[in-house]
Amino acid sequence: MKLNRTAMSIALVACLTVAGGINRWAYPLWRVNFSPRKNSDLRGLSGDQLLIALAGFREMVAGILWVRADTFFDEGNYDAILPIIRLVTMLDPKQIDVYATGMWHIAYNFTDEQNRSDRRYIPSALALGAEGSQNNDYTYELYFETGWLWYHKIDDDYDKAVSWWEKASTKKDIQTARRNILSMAYLRSGDFDKAIAHYEELLGEAETAFQKTPNDFAARQQRDTLETNLDNVLVRLAQRGNFALKGGYYDQGDYDTKPPYDVGFSARVTVEDSKVLRVEGTWGVQPVGTRIRIVLRDADDPNGRPAEMVWERGDKVDLDPDREATFMQDGLFVKNQAFYRRIDMSRDPTMYPFTTDKYVVEFYYNIRSGPPHLQDRFGYSGEGMTDARYMNTEVRPGQRVIYAKLELTRDQLLRQGEWATKVPVVQTDGFVTTGTNQSTDVIKIPTLRSDREETTGN
Repeated sequence: MKLNRTAMSIALVACLTVAGGINRWAYPLWRVNFSPRKNSDLRGLSGDQLLIALAGFREMVAGILWVRADTFFDEGNYDAILPIIRLVTMLDPKQIDVYATGMWHIAYNFTDEQNRSDRRYIPSALALGAEGSQNNDYTYELYFETGWLWYHKIDDDYDKAVSWWEKASTKKDIQTARRNILSMAYLRSGDFDKAIAHYEELLGEAETAFQKTPNDFAARQQRDTLETNLDNVLVRLAQRGNFALKGGYYDQGDYDTKPPYDVGFSARVTVEDSKVLRVEGTWGVQPVGTRIRIVLRDADDPNGRPAEMVWERGDKVDLDPDREATFMQDGLFVKNQAFYRRIDMSRDPTMYPFTTDKYVVEFYYNIRSGPPHLQDRFGYSGEGMTDARYMNTEVRPGQRVIYAKLELTRDQLLRQGEWATKVPVVQTDGFVTTGTNQSTDVIKIPTLRSDREETTGN
């Protein structure tokens, strides 16, 4: 019996070796198309996994593993998916869908009990996108997906989105609709000339395609859509005074961004219970639709930046985030010129470990992430927005944003020590009690034009 098992093992190894040789002989492009690049890391594979990989069955095993991951998705067992994602991308670096799904899963799906995502995973998602793009540099897909993380999820550093989408646009297989969105990224990054030039380039191509196939509905629709988008951008840039700013005659004209509107920001944070905050404040803008960013993070986090963190940290894909760091980000919805939100971090100790002694609570508003109807009043860079206390031109160079910072200690946040029987309350200078503005079902919806008349006295 022992002899038979030995013989079978030898035969199995021989079969695998022959299969690997046949694979390489029959598919001369195998090395080019499927072998891991120099930056890929197979050191994480066990001995049997590595044997299977070298024997030429990597893609088959990767496919089986990905099917198994789909089962975990259905079961909501997200933690089990992470190692499979990494294993599949190491076994088969050409699995574009796995890279794309993995990035989305890492960046969006790990949430707390109030559906806030764990942003400590974002650097891992970006690194996975960078690796996938490098391993599949013949297609636009992972360049676009990585840019989308910057544009949509991070929603602040639009220069990075532009950089990735410019690379995506150089690929021949990029879809038309995805080329179009690059203009929006240019606008949010503040580069109006490139936005206009990109729209004009796309419109020229669409016009040519339409002339060749005038009865093609899709060709007509593409041309008309681009023409409308370009017209809207030009009108908005003119009305907001962007051309005047560039030309140096902004002071001479009457533009929609004049005079700067005082948003009247103020905020208060009350620690109601251990890791439970009540956040309230004022935002003197009437239209519904504003969300003010709130961030709570370690005060001395080396990766911390005002109201965000350093998201890009090299090419290494580390799916285990810094478990010692605390980083909470949420959006405060404004209604009737006030915001109110109860933030409960007590049920997610792994996401909010609170291991350090000092923390900062930051409030941040950047109009570039705002809706177009507010950008019409505040401008792309905040030139139509002001605040007596918290207008800031330093935390985002070249932009006027609202930024305020409060400080809390670990004892205050955990309601321990001297704070076990006292309620910690911190607030900005000039805090105004909001009263019942948030509790009423009636929403006041005057336009920003009315406040302009009040300000100018017209």
